[in-house]
Amino acid sequence: MNTISNNSRVRLADFNGSRGYDREAGRVKELCWYLTKMCFFLTTFPFPYRFKAWLLRLYGAKTGKGLIIKPRVNIHMPWKLSIGDNVWIGEEVFILNFEHCTIGNNVCISQRAFLCGGNHDYRDPSMAYRNGPITLEDGSWVGAGCFVGPGVEVGVDTVISAGSVLTKSAAHNSIYRGNPAQRVGNRWKEAPLK
Repeated sequence: MNTISNNSRVRLADFNGSRGYDREAGRVKELCWYLTKMCFFLTTFPFPYRFKAWLLRLYGAKTGKGLIIKPRVNIHMPWKLSIGDNVWIGEEVFILNFEHCTIGNNVCISQRAFLCGGNHDYRDPSMAYRNGPITLEDGSWVGAGCFVGPGVEVGVDTVISAGSVLTKSAAHNSIYRGNPAQRVGNRWKEAPLK
């Protein structure tokens, strides 16, 4: 017998994971991806970058040339991922892309950065999904240990300093720092802000 009272409006039993959310893949494809991810991406063994890029494409990702993807990178849904040319993805990066994640050319995502495209509506008693896409534009750099939330766009040549929490889109040619991340200056002094 449960002796703990429930004085909350939250009703997680009413959560419907399919409401307002398209996984864009069947269960067999997802299972195969999880097995592939465990063997070739989440391991510490340094499989060749080209091989990992080929595996991502096999599961529907769009990848450019020159992709460097380090060990222990966790990509949730490669079929919702587009990566440009000459992109670096560091150790233990987590890309939770419930919605599409677009990574431009010459982008650096440093160790343990978390690109989180998933969220819940905390004003809904059933905590319905409130997911959003993430875009990292050309030349951007997401520093080590950063959090980038759903619906966020990181502008061209913008730097998100290590350990920052970015929940709103960031302007071009900027440096952002802190929690919540705030703009602290230009990256390139000779380039005007757009």
